Amino acid sequence: MRIKVLGCSGGVGPGLRTTSVLIDDEVLIDAGTGVGDLALSQMRRIRHVVLTHSHLDHVCGLAFMADNLFDLIDSPIEVHAASLTLTAIRDHIFNWKIWPDFSVLPSPEHPLLRWRELPPGRELDLGLARRLHSFEVKHTVPAVGVAIQTPTGVFAFSGDTWACENLWQSLNALPSLDLLMIEIAFPDEQEELGATSKHFTPSLLARELQKLRHRPQLLLTHHKPGTEALIERQCEAVLAGWNYHHLESGEIFML
Repeated sequence: MRIKVLGCSGGVGPGLRTTSVLIDDEVLIDAGTGVGDLALSQMRRIRHVVLTHSHLDHVCGLAFMADNLFDLIDSPIEVHAASLTLTAIRDHIFNWKIWPDFSVLPSPEHPLLRWRELPPGRELDLGLARRLHSFEVKHTVPAVGVAIQTPTGVFAFSGDTWACENLWQSLNALPSLDLLMIEIAFPDEQEELGATSKHFTPSLLARELQKLRHRPQLLLTHHKPGTEALIERQCEAVLAGWNYHHLESGEIFML
């Protein structure tokens, strides 16, 4: 499994792209602004998009990618998400007011996007012995994390989340876990903001990680612009003993 980080920032700015991860050049986990760094030829290879939740920094790239690919692909891109997430992006983005409804374009019989409900807990077969399933996490809107199991390794992504038992129960239920991409949006000084917006801080994540039975490499993501250096310093103190890495756009991991 080839995992390329297209975007991993909690905001935008020079060199900063929001959440999107490309699996084996054909599966997108979230579709933030990082999608914009793909060439048109790369976009044409994408067959599945899995959305963890409906927030703009995780879905906006889907709108632009659909527009780019109009009349350029022969079969629809399958967009998988929980029911409430699909409803939100259909009602508020692909609604002919904010953006065209590419689930009926070029025609209802041959759409560019096809919505596929993926309830938490249900498995999705991605082919090539890759199996994905999602699990509920706690955020300000309905949200999930995802895990992809392959014969060569297991990768999981928490999505946007705060402390919740289901996150750890779902990860602990995996037979193994090699890479865990998990968010830290705010430094400890903004713990109250993290609780309100349902995002981790370094100290909260460190406490919660005690519930994880696996010992994966941690790929830390979603730092808000301007807080990166402070978060990194705090992680040095509270994540001592863990193998962790602060993500940057463009990085590639192999399992």
